[in-house]
Amino acid sequence: MSDLYPHIEPYVNHTFHVEPPHKLHVEECGNPKGIPVVFLHGGPGSGCEPYHRRFFDPDRYRIILFDQRGCGRSSPHAELHNNTTQALVSDIELIREKLGIDKWVVFGGSWGSTLGLVYAETHPERVLGLMLRGIFLCRPSEIHWFYQEGASRIFPDYWQQYLKPIPKAKHNDLLHAYYECLTSNNEVERMAAAKAWSLWEGRCATLKPSKVVTDHFGDPFTALSLARIECHYFVNNSFLEENQILRDAGQLHEIPGVIVQGRYDMVCPFESAWELHQAWPQAELKIIDDAGHSACEPGIMNALVDATNAMADRFA
Repeated sequence: MSDLYPHIEPYVNHTFHVEPPHKLHVEECGNPKGIPVVFLHGGPGSGCEPYHRRFFDPDRYRIILFDQRGCGRSSPHAELHNNTTQALVSDIELIREKLGIDKWVVFGGSWGSTLGLVYAETHPERVLGLMLRGIFLCRPSEIHWFYQEGASRIFPDYWQQYLKPIPKAKHNDLLHAYYECLTSNNEVERMAAAKAWSLWEGRCATLKPSKVVTDHFGDPFTALSLARIECHYFVNNSFLEENQILRDAGQLHEIPGVIVQGRYDMVCPFESAWELHQAWPQAELKIIDDAGHSACEPGIMNALVDATNAMADRFA
C-alpha cells in the first residue's frame, strides 16, 4: 500500500488559447525530464485540485495537469459554448504538441476515465499507458441510474434534497428539468440548482460520509461549473455515439492499462468497469472492496499510487 507523495508546486504554468472563448490553464510539476503523464480530472466541470499532483513520483514523472474547458482556472467559468468531448480530445492533443511530447501516460478518473478512453481510442499511437479509476462509459443507462432512478433508492434522504429545485410536475425527466434551471437567466435559481446537483454527487461519492468531499462539491464556484457542464454533456449524450467506448475498445489492445474500481461505487457502478475489462482484457482490474467512487478513499488512493509506481517501473 502506498500513500500519496508529498505536496509539490508546479515549476511552470501555461495559458493556451483554444476555440473562442476558451483559455486553458495548464501546469507542469515533478521532473521536466521524467515520464510524461497527463491528468484528466472528473466532472466534466470539476477542475484540478492540488492533491492530484501527488499520485505521481515527482522524481520519475513529468506531471501535466490542466483544467478542462469552463472549469477550475480555465476561462470563461462554466461556459458551455464550444464545450464538447471532441473539443476536449483536441485540447489534449494541442497540449501534447505544445509541450513537445511524443507519447505520454494518461491518468483519469470518473469523467476523466471517459475522456482518457475516448482520447486513447482516437490517438492510440500517442498513449504509453492508461491508468483509470471509477469507470464511466457515459451511456444513457448510467445517466439514468444516477440522475433519474437507481441510486435514488440507495440514498433516498440525499435524493430528496436533489429533487428540491425541480417542480414535482417535471420529476419524470429530471435531466432536462435541471438543464432548464442551470441555463436560466435567474441567478438565484441557477445557483440553487447547481448546489443541489453537485451535492447529490458529492454525498454519494464515498462509501463513508466525507466532509472534505462534500465541502468541495458544495463550494459555489465548483458547483456551478460542475453542474452546468455535466448537465450540458449529459443532455447531449456526452457527444458520443451509442456505446462508442466499448465499440472501439479494440484500439486499446496494444496499450498497457490499470482499472481501479470501488466495488461499492454508486456514482459509476462496477458493471461498467467489468464490461470495459471484458472488452480490454489486457488491462489489470483492481477491485477495491472497501470503497465507493472517490479518489480520496484510502483503498482507491493507495491502488492508484501503486499503479503509477508500477507504470514508472515499466517505462523507466
